Amino acid sequence: MNDAVDASSPFDPAEFAAALAQEHVADIVERLNAEPLERASAVLSAMPLERAAEVLDEPGLEAAADLVESQPSERAITLLKALSADQRADIFRHLGAPARERLLSQLDAETRTSLVQLLSYPENTAGSIMTTEFVSVPSSWTVGETLRHIRAVESTRETIYAIYVLNPKTKALIKAVSLRRLIVSEPHVSVLSIAPPRRPVTVSPFADREEVARLISKYDLLAVPVVSRGGHVLGIVTVDDIIDAIVEENTEDVQKFGGMEALDAPYMDIGFFEMIQKRAGWLCVLFVSEMLTASAMQHFQDELQKAIVLTLFIPLIMSSGGNSGSQATSLLIRAIALREMRLRDWWRVALRELPTGLTLGAILGLLGIMRIALWQKLGLFDYGEHWLLIACTVGAALVGIVTFGSLVGSMLPFILKRIGFDPASASAPFVATLVDVSGLVIYFSIALVFLRGTLL
Repeated sequence: MNDAVDASSPFDPAEFAAALAQEHVADIVERLNAEPLERASAVLSAMPLERAAEVLDEPGLEAAADLVESQPSERAITLLKALSADQRADIFRHLGAPARERLLSQLDAETRTSLVQLLSYPENTAGSIMTTEFVSVPSSWTVGETLRHIRAVESTRETIYAIYVLNPKTKALIKAVSLRRLIVSEPHVSVLSIAPPRRPVTVSPFADREEVARLISKYDLLAVPVVSRGGHVLGIVTVDDIIDAIVEENTEDVQKFGGMEALDAPYMDIGFFEMIQKRAGWLCVLFVSEMLTASAMQHFQDELQKAIVLTLFIPLIMSSGGNSGSQATSLLIRAIALREMRLRDWWRVALRELPTGLTLGAILGLLGIMRIALWQKLGLFDYGEHWLLIACTVGAALVGIVTFGSLVGSMLPFILKRIGFDPASASAPFVATLVDVSGLVIYFSIALVFLRGTLL
């Protein structure tokens, strides 16, 4: 990518825009994202209308709403009308109330009606990310008539992956025909006759975007029609729109899994106090939860005083259980998100994780015993005359704690899903904290069994 302008020269929006003229639109977006809003707005104003619309149509443009609001009203309206329906709606969602009302009132009736319809659907649903620009024809048309219609409307459609065949009377969706199939068919045959025999895959406008992504992936689609209860096509969700949505969804899940609220904007755009607000809540919850660990250790204070050597292995015991639980949670959150698991499968998961946890615990327990024995025999540390009992205590505790961690980590996403929370809220720190407290109880309970009459 070429440099737009010399950083040492005075800023000239027209020169900047001219230097970007031959760049890919994605590279232009990247450059504008790096500029202050005032400069980016000036560059956008200096661009030809068609090029500026391409830039605003890119979902990666971070301040699209602010850029539109900063343009003169006449140019802003022209740009908005040139955008795809779904991107136009996304920009309006991020506009301030005064600007939204002002620009909405200046749009033509057809564009305004389409926009209001898209804005009426809840965020993260199929209706909120669909575009109303699609090609539909009555089932009575021929292939030739359909192709002529596509040529006539092509410039006003965002994408043409498929043609939707409608009932001439009710306008309800009957079939979907791919553009490829249409091109290779004879012009005189009925468009309905070349449609696949199967029913088209459709979604409700209120379907979650993750469900739309699952259907697109399952049936290898480029677009899926969004239909009303009466079977009328309201719009389509294209594969590029769903990719953008899933990237955003995965980002939110990763942030939640790290033990914090999902960020509403890129990291560098989040203000200091907003960042504190997003992170402080979960940290406080985890801190209060960790207080239970201190309470558990106080409960076993006498045992600790009698066998100080047991404290050496507390970090080992706690981290092993937390790691095991975090592994199981990560696997199950992803499986639930991909619909590989349903709530009713919880018992199958439990039956699977029980032997898995026992086996993993046995492996770690054996390593723990070997480590204690090796240190004792090589003279690296003296665990006392009862070192073998201590090794057995650590080994047995690891089996119990890793097994418990695996079960808790695998069941927590099901529990959260059942009570209506996002399974991704079962963050790794939360699972680790939960297993830490129970791990101490398991560890010292096993120590009482193995060391009673000796160290305890």
